[in-house]
Formats: sequence, C-alpha cells, structure tokens
Amino acid sequence: MRPPTRAQPLPWDMPPKLTPSADDITIGGAELAGEAMAAGLVDECHLFLGPIVVGGGKRALPDGVRVQLELLDEHRFKSGVVHLRYGVRI
Repeated sequence: MRPPTRAQPLPWDMPPKLTPSADDITIGGAELAGEAMAAGLVDECHLFLGPIVVGGGKRALPDGVRVQLELLDEHRFKSGVVHLRYGVRI
C-alpha cells in the first residue's frame, strides 16, 4: 500500500477541512506517524538520539515516507542525548 498523498483520500475519516488549532497533538508509532506525515498533517518532528547503537528493532517510519525537514533547534543533554527539532517543509 502506497502512503497517501495530499491528493489521495486519507485512510481514516476526518472533516473535509482542517482548521489551525492552538493545541498540539503528539503522534507516536511508526505506521501512524508515517501516514500522518505522508498526508501532510505533521508540521514538526522531534527526535531524541541516545549515545548508544543497538542493532535490530522496528524502523522509525515505514517504507515510502519521504519528507523534507529543516533543523529548527537542537539541545544537547549532559547524558549525551541530543534533542533535534525539525520543521516539515511543504
């Protein structure tokens, strides 16, 4: 299944027009986040990187999801964890 684009219908029911909101929502999970990104519903992406490499596990996003990101902010913690805040380019 190809991820939806803005011209394709969304895989869930939603109002025909979205209105901006002052409230942010958080989307988690590779499949749901990937569908939301492909549908153009994501405006920011926050990544936390830890100073350890572990092989295996689930991918962060499913195949076929591609978005252009712009680094908006970064923060390095004493523990070595780095928080990266990206804006999604439209």
